[in-house]
Amino acid sequence: MNPLVQLAAEEAENPLIPPIPELVIGLIAFVIVFGFLAKKLLPNINKVLEERREAIEGGIEKADAAQTEAQSVLEQYKAQLAEARHEAARMRQEAQEQGAVILQEMRAEGQRQRDEIVAAGHAQIEADRKAAAAALRQDVGKLATDLAGKLVGESLEDHARQSGTVDRFLDELEAKAEAVR
Repeated sequence: MNPLVQLAAEEAENPLIPPIPELVIGLIAFVIVFGFLAKKLLPNINKVLEERREAIEGGIEKADAAQTEAQSVLEQYKAQLAEARHEAARMRQEAQEQGAVILQEMRAEGQRQRDEIVAAGHAQIEADRKAAAAALRQDVGKLATDLAGKLVGESLEDHARQSGTVDRFLDELEAKAEAVR
C-alpha cells in the first residue's frame, strides 16, 4: 500500500482512545495491583496510622496528666510559699516582741544600776560629809580650846572636858543655824 493511504488510515483512528485489548490488559493489571496493595500494604498502613493515633492520644493524655500534676505541684508550691511567708511574718513579729522585751529589761537594768550608783554616790557623799564634819569639829574644837586657853590663861588640855565643851558649842551653833532657816 501506498504510504500515504496507510498514513490516512492511521489518522482515522483516535489517538485518545486506546485499543480494546490494551484497555482490558491495563484494567486487569490495575485490579491485580490494587488487590495486592489492598491485601498487603493497606493493613500495614492502617496499622501504622492506628499506632500513631494511639501514640498521639497517649501523648495528649500524658501531657494532660503532666499538666494536672504540674498544676497541683504549683498549688502546693504556692501554699508552701504562703505558709513560709506567714511563718516569716510570725517569726519577725516574735523577734520584734522579744526585742521589745529585751530592750525593756535592759532599760530596767540600766535604771536599777543608775539608782544603785546614785544611792552609792549619796551614801559616799553622806559619809564624806560626816567625815568632813567630824574633822571640822575636831579642828574647830582644837582651835576653840586653844583660843579659850589663851583667853582664860590656863591650859584646857583635858580631852574629855574639851570634847564635851566643843560638842556643846557646836550643837548650839547648829541649832541656831536651823532656827534661822
